[in-house]
Amino acid sequence: MRRTVTIAVAVIALGASGVGAYQLAPQSAPTSAHWREIAWPFPRDGWPAGRAFRCEGDACDGAELYVRAKRGFCNCDSGVADDDEVDRVADLDLITPRFVAAAPGEVVQVGELQGRARRYDLALYDGARHAAVGVALSRRCDLFVAAAHGQGDPNAMQRAALVFLETREMKTWVTAALDGT
Repeated sequence: MRRTVTIAVAVIALGASGVGAYQLAPQSAPTSAHWREIAWPFPRDGWPAGRAFRCEGDACDGAELYVRAKRGFCNCDSGVADDDEVDRVADLDLITPRFVAAAPGEVVQVGELQGRARRYDLALYDGARHAAVGVALSRRCDLFVAAAHGQGDPNAMQRAALVFLETREMKTWVTAALDGT
């Protein structure tokens, strides 16, 4: 009888501690944005193809994000120094050559990479207008670029894209792409 009571008490105590640990465990930040990978939509150019994603949900719903590494393309001393450099390298011209900066850029960081992000207005070939965000980040002499565009709020699109780029999967891919593996 004593043994049965001891086992019952132990099971109840362990169960309660497990429930408590689960309830007290840190929860990941809720997000309703989900980026689904799609095919790289652009023709080959002087740089390797990157990866492309479409946002489903949240304020970036329908936005597309294109990312790729450009090894050996960055100023080794200053990295991404100014907005003009973001304009030149962020691959917005792959989407359309008709883009205009909508605001001054800002300093951003994704993992160990630092650089700048800038918002743009795009005029697409079919006459549609989209907002866009160009991001250029550097590591040593290498560059990582991202361009997102969609019809939603550019601030929300930029936040969602930067959060996605901070995921473990993307940071691992970016590191591998910049390392040439």
